[in-house]
Amino acid sequence: MDVTSENLANAQSTSGPGGKPYQRQEVVLQQVGTAGFGNELANAMNAGQGEPDEGGVKVAGIVADNTPDQQIYEPGNPDADAQGYVKMPNVNTVTEMTDLISESRSYQSDVTAMQTAKSMFNSMLGILKS
Repeated sequence: MDVTSENLANAQSTSGPGGKPYQRQEVVLQQVGTAGFGNELANAMNAGQGEPDEGGVKVAGIVADNTPDQQIYEPGNPDADAQGYVKMPNVNTVTEMTDLISESRSYQSDVTAMQTAKSMFNSMLGILKS
């Protein structure tokens, strides 16, 4: 969500470091731990027997999107070239807002799953105390 917010904040930044417009950033994700659902299920079934494998996803890096910059005709802009065109960042606000909504809903789903697991553990402890 931070990278998407940064992209939205710089959607109109025509001059950044080196005099070039802002470049859209993308997050590269990488799988961590065992590969596949079958291995995760086997690990869960063998819980308590040895060290559990940690799995999931981690951020491998943040890279610049190499989509070409947009050019708009705006001869009065101080960043315009000799023909009156201004290079704008390669950020599409509709795409960024869609990504932001998707990321927000994913976060909400993760929080709900954690709250459900916590509730189940508390119920289990209540049953064990009886």
